[in-house]
Amino acid sequence: MKTNNHSTPEKPVNKLQRSALSVPAINERALAKLPGLDFDVVIFDLEDSVAPESKAEARFKLIEFLRHHRFAGRRTVIRVNDRHSEWFADDMAAVIATGPDAVLVPKVDDPRDLQFVADCLAENDVAYDMRIWAMMETPRGLLNAPAIAESARSNRLECFVVGLNDLRKDTRVALTPDRSHLVPWLMQVILAARAYGLGVLDSVNNDFRDLTTFGAECAQGRAMGFDGKMLIHPAQISAANLHFGPTPAELKQAASIIAEFQKPESANLGVIKLDGKMVERLHLEEARQLIAMQNQIDSRGKRE
Repeated sequence: MKTNNHSTPEKPVNKLQRSALSVPAINERALAKLPGLDFDVVIFDLEDSVAPESKAEARFKLIEFLRHHRFAGRRTVIRVNDRHSEWFADDMAAVIATGPDAVLVPKVDDPRDLQFVADCLAENDVAYDMRIWAMMETPRGLLNAPAIAESARSNRLECFVVGLNDLRKDTRVALTPDRSHLVPWLMQVILAARAYGLGVLDSVNNDFRDLTTFGAECAQGRAMGFDGKMLIHPAQISAANLHFGPTPAELKQAASIIAEFQKPESANLGVIKLDGKMVERLHLEEARQLIAMQNQIDSRGKRE
């Protein structure tokens, strides 16, 4: 098997991924609505949401759709079937033909699952800016989260996406509104991702009609450190964008921190006082990232 020629990935750039809408590639009606939606990421699904007898049709529809539609300022991701499945080779051919921003690999158990995909891309001379995302949805995957995250040093891995439906099925853990039994595992994935500079998205919420509970889950995910959330319905986009985006209060605070450190008397200081609190230069970096995130939101321009 060919080894990836790119031994050291570039440092990941912070990208908007507050809302990652998953759409079954077989669903032409859902595909047709995409240009008018305000998501940050669209995940075209060839895996769980497509029946075995419809895999080929879904693949064909996706290729045709992407020939005519691209989404300026937003990212496209294709979720393929498991590498051990009969559909994987054709799915990867579709990925290579359409050139999404990333390929989402399901049911990742260990780094070998990602290296197999990375080698496939390298063997077909796919540019390194097509990245790999990993579904963290199996017990083995969560146990191996640090090793999987570390593998980003030698493959295209950019982001983790938590999949609680499969994980709960395999572990028989009950789902409660506060996800209390799952929080330790979610934090484990976040910690592994951050240790190696990866993005990380929270799992879907299956009840797209209950936006109150969904909003609370988004707020919890933001507090835990997730970058955004995988969605299953357009109705969830606004809440995800709201909760995972900067608040007016956060932006005001960030602007104050930046302005204070820009004063001549603060040039050589590692710590300053602001509104009765001690603020370090690490908070300056956080403030700049927050302002940069808002600038991305503001500059994305009109939707397609």
